[in-house]
Amino acid sequence: MFVDLGGETTREVEGSRAFGFPAPTLTNEERRVFEIGDSFFTQNWVTAPASTDARDGLGPMFNAQACSSCHLRDGRGIPASTGDGDLGLLLRLSVASDDAAFSGAAPHPVYGDQLQDRSINGVPAEGELVITYSEVPGEYADGDAYSLREPTYTIEAPAFGPLSDDLLVSPRLAPQVIGMGLLEAIPEDAVLANADPDDADGDGISGRPNRVWNPATEATELGRFGWKANASTVLAQSAAAFNGDMGITSSLQPDESCTETQTECAAAPGGGTDTEAEVPDDRLGSVVFYTRTLAVPATRGADDPDVRAGAAAFADMGCASCHIDTFTTGPLDEVGVEALSDQTIHPYTDLLLHDMGEGLADGRPDFAASGTEWRTPPLWGLGLIDDVNGERFLLHDGRARTIEEAILWHGGEASAAMEAFRSADSETRANLVAFLEAL
Repeated sequence: MFVDLGGETTREVEGSRAFGFPAPTLTNEERRVFEIGDSFFTQNWVTAPASTDARDGLGPMFNAQACSSCHLRDGRGIPASTGDGDLGLLLRLSVASDDAAFSGAAPHPVYGDQLQDRSINGVPAEGELVITYSEVPGEYADGDAYSLREPTYTIEAPAFGPLSDDLLVSPRLAPQVIGMGLLEAIPEDAVLANADPDDADGDGISGRPNRVWNPATEATELGRFGWKANASTVLAQSAAAFNGDMGITSSLQPDESCTETQTECAAAPGGGTDTEAEVPDDRLGSVVFYTRTLAVPATRGADDPDVRAGAAAFADMGCASCHIDTFTTGPLDEVGVEALSDQTIHPYTDLLLHDMGEGLADGRPDFAASGTEWRTPPLWGLGLIDDVNGERFLLHDGRARTIEEAILWHGGEASAAMEAFRSADSETRANLVAFLEAL
């Protein structure tokens, strides 16, 4: 079993701060930039105008006041069970569209492309997201019972009238942000080598790349980040999050999300479309550097017999067909940061889209991704999520409370692997979970 999952960027850390350490191989100057980025990632932004312009520009509408509001201690978001807690789970909105520019899903004409449930004074928030859960009982082949938690999403008190009957929604839980620079540094050819969109080898796995628009290069590129691989770089992902989640504009995302109907939003300070970027390129760049160079924690208990048996089960059940264990990052002249270059890493992802079945479907296209497709999430750090977050919320919307539940929700291309787990004896299942807990 691999120990140094992030190559030389790996740290042997545990506990609630396990995701918050810099790569140990950064230079002193890089460490300074990392610390600056940490401060802008962690501290709250405020409404403009403020006594200092370093952190003003929040809103007019938003979901969070800081990056860390969603990425708690650089970890995952926390989905609310009711509308009174909203840390880290947002709702993408769209309506069906035949316009090729929108890839089948256009922003809602009144509410835009993301429900923003908070706002500055004088501007109405768009509505309140309420999540309710029902229990779906099931049974392992050996008779042991389990229960899966199925969410239902409701938008209450919509501020600008009823939402369309053809509304498409997609819940997205903020993931942990470790190792993002390493994933970005994997050569595109290495990612595409695992793609098999037509299932030419007949193994039932047909991973395919997403192709997405990068506003920095003004080109279509390989998607790597987000639950549907809808961002190609850490910079593009970060700029979109600043804009959509906090209402902070940048050179890449210069417009606020106010629609024509939302007149109070457009009239608020910074609510127009021709204002100066609220996060300058240098500050955005420091946040990007911070998230690119967060260290990946080392595995724990790699020599434990149960963990080793679980690693074997992981391969035997077919989990490794999508959760690819090993890549090598590109050279320095392509990666740009020496700490991230030429590293042998073990993220357990292929960065490709896979049909995960109707049980996890959101029905909402996202560039080339269909309504049933999701990017394979990396598994490094999986066993530390409970330490960092205090609880464990897995999958794209946090519905799974345990690793077992997350596996049992797998469908579509992953149906055979899920059934192999469901049909296994209790010891084998426990060993598999022990392996995943060690990552």
